[in-house]
Amino acid sequence: MKLPDRPLISLIVPVYRTAATLPTCVESVLSQTYPALELILVDDGSPDGAGEICDRYAAQYPDIVRAIH
Repeated sequence: MKLPDRPLISLIVPVYRTAATLPTCVESVLSQTYPALELILVDDGSPDGAGEICDRYAAQYPDIVRAIH
C-alpha cells in the first residue's frame, strides 16, 4: 500500500451477527472520498455468514479492507 499524503484513518468495525447490515456499513465506508482510509473488519466467529462477507470485501478491495478472524 502506498503511503498517503494525508494521515491514515483506520475504521475498525466489530462483526458478530451482522450479515444483514454489514454490506450497507461497508459500502457506506467505501463511498467516502477521503483518500487515506482503511477498513478493518473484525469477525469474532459470527455464525451468520458475516465472516464470509468480510472475506469477500477484503478480496475485492485489498488496499482498503482487511478482515481479521
